[in-house]
Amino acid sequence: MNASILEITVIIFNSLFFIFTIFAIASYTILAIISAFETVEYMKKNSFVNYNEILSSIISPSISIIAPAFNESLSIIENVRSLLSSHYANYDVIIVNDGSTDDSLEKLINAYNLVKIDFLINEKLPTKPIRNGVYKSINPAFEKLTVVDKENGGKADALNMGLNISKNSYVLCIDVDCLLLEDALQKMIKPFLEVSDEKIIATGGVLRVANSCSIKDGKLLDINLPKKMIERAQILEYLRAFLLGRMAWSRLNGLLVISGAFGMFDKKIVIEVGGYDTNTVGEDMELIVRMRKYMEEKKEKYRVGYIPDPLCWTEAPDTYKTLISQRNRWTRGTIETLRKHRKVGFNPKYGALGLLSYPYWFFFERLAPVIEVFGILYFIFLIVLDDVRWDYTFAFISAAYLFTVLFTILAIFSEELTYHQYKKKGTGIKLLITSFLEPFISHPFILYAAITGNVDYYLKKEKGWGKMIRRGFL
Repeated sequence: MNASILEITVIIFNSLFFIFTIFAIASYTILAIISAFETVEYMKKNSFVNYNEILSSIISPSISIIAPAFNESLSIIENVRSLLSSHYANYDVIIVNDGSTDDSLEKLINAYNLVKIDFLINEKLPTKPIRNGVYKSINPAFEKLTVVDKENGGKADALNMGLNISKNSYVLCIDVDCLLLEDALQKMIKPFLEVSDEKIIATGGVLRVANSCSIKDGKLLDINLPKKMIERAQILEYLRAFLLGRMAWSRLNGLLVISGAFGMFDKKIVIEVGGYDTNTVGEDMELIVRMRKYMEEKKEKYRVGYIPDPLCWTEAPDTYKTLISQRNRWTRGTIETLRKHRKVGFNPKYGALGLLSYPYWFFFERLAPVIEVFGILYFIFLIVLDDVRWDYTFAFISAAYLFTVLFTILAIFSEELTYHQYKKKGTGIKLLITSFLEPFISHPFILYAAITGNVDYYLKKEKGWGKMIRRGFL
């Protein structure tokens, strides 16, 4: 009887793992196909767009770039210069110094001729109080720059302060360590200007890894492939996520997350839903889900847009310790958001948000690492029982590995055929080699980070952001 029960249990678990794998492969394949068609359509449509008209038009919408900064002394001058280099006319830059303990504020004051001013803040969103004050430049060349120094409250709190200070219609929320290309604003604002019966509430953009790139005076001069495997692996990860993932979700109007490092929002709606949640480490994903939920409940047609052009370059972790800390935080943020908005999940009242986006993130983002680790433990259990069909096992592992590699190679070729940012000789071969090594070298650390993120969340061991060490741009 016990043997019979064990056999049935093994059959059930084998079937569940097989079904999950098939659904995962099918979903990734479908998303890749949709992304390919959407990318081709986007490039055709935008090849006729004259962005100079958006740039020079007197009716171009007003945009505030909001960049929180905490202990960014190493690169803050270059980063702010990048934000001030946009070709867009109707914009300003708001740097929120979130209680930095280094000399970030002093560097900004000296570099940009800042002086303290009297500034009335419209406190639509609650935030930590001002510390030293609000600063503007006496140099007309930097008239678009505003710096506010406040007590430390975290990234979400700093963004809310920026929203309070902003007087413009749209906000571009960006990490201060990101390098913004000069034509980014006119491309990001374009979806908001297109005539449609759907209201654009937010637009996301592509992030690229700036490690090893040559940057001077806030401008990207030369794109180089990093020497470290950990950095190259993240390049591949970003290509998969942005070129073969989010492009498809944009087409399906199912985007559940816009990178907190680079996203544009309709400020009015952000204010109406209460701004960023300061009680989560996944404030970027949580805000998008809350905004979508708000629009669904109002029964208004809306869309979260996406721009596939490489408009923003960011510094990625260059050590496994920092990478693990980052991915641990991402995991905790995903769990928090999905739990907080669980009434949305599998609920037809919320349309694609409840029946498509939420289930995908729940099974293939939230549960995938847990299922993978459970599968490893289950495999060890079968070995102990001497109940392993090694021919099936090798076939299964080989198929999973080959699909992962082929999916990554598809992302590399998509990059080569579209935006082709890595032009130097030998770069493609190095990325292909990395695609074969990544599952063994990088993935185990990311899996470990996801599991520790689960443990930290449920045991309440870690509530903060974790430490992100900056090396600065070259």
